[in-house]
Amino acid sequence: MRLLTLDNSKIDKSKQYGWMTFGLHLAPHTVSGYNVCPHASKGCAAACLNTAGRGRMDVVQNARIRKTKMFKEGKANFLHFLQKDIDMAKRKAKKEYLTPCFRLNLTSDISWERYGIIQNNPDVQFYDYTKNQVRAVKAASGEYRFPENYHLTFSKSEDDNVQLIQALVRYGVNVAVVFNKKADKWWKGMQTIDGDKHDLRFLDSKNRIIALKAKGDAINDQTGFTVNL
Repeated sequence: MRLLTLDNSKIDKSKQYGWMTFGLHLAPHTVSGYNVCPHASKGCAAACLNTAGRGRMDVVQNARIRKTKMFKEGKANFLHFLQKDIDMAKRKAKKEYLTPCFRLNLTSDISWERYGIIQNNPDVQFYDYTKNQVRAVKAASGEYRFPENYHLTFSKSEDDNVQLIQALVRYGVNVAVVFNKKADKWWKGMQTIDGDKHDLRFLDSKNRIIALKAKGDAINDQTGFTVNL
C-alpha cells in the first residue's frame, strides 16, 4: 500500500532548491473517527487544507481515511509500509539527483518521534508543523532526546495571543502564522519569512515568523485563525 505522496503543489517547490519532499496525508482531526490532530483549534479544523485541490475528491478522502484507520488499528503494519515507502523515496530522489526529505504531518499532528520511524532513518531530514507548544519548545531546546533530523515549526491558532508567540520566537521556536495577505518583513516586532516560497522549514533561520498567505477555506475564516493585516 502506497502511503507517501508527491502530489502537492507546495511541497513540490522543494525541487527548485535541490530537495524532493515526500508527504503523508491522513484524514485530519476526527474525520476518520480517530483524532490525529489533538491540539487543533476550531479555526484550524475549519481552515484545514484537507479539501484543497484534489483533496475534495471522494476517492482521495476515502484513501486518507483508510490510511488513518490503518495507522490507528494496525500500527506495526502501517509503519512497515511507511518504511518501504521511505526506502523507495530515497531511491527515487537519488535517480533525480535530489535530496529526499519527509513531512509526515501534511494533514495531521502526530508525534512521529514516538514510533521510531525518524530515528530509523538518520540519513534523511524530517519536518512538520505542530499545534503542540510543549513539543515545539522541546524540539527547539534539544530536550526529550528529540531526533536531530526532525525539525518542527509551531503553527499559530486563534487561541494563541501575540504575547505567547513573541515568547516562543524569543525562545528559538519558529511560528507559522496565516495572514489574509502578503505580510511585511516585520510583524509585532518579529522578523518574518515568506513561507510560501517553499516548504523546507528546516532551512529557515531561527526566531522567525513563517508568514503564510490564507488559502482555501482560510480565506473566509471568521474565527481569528487567519490574521488580518
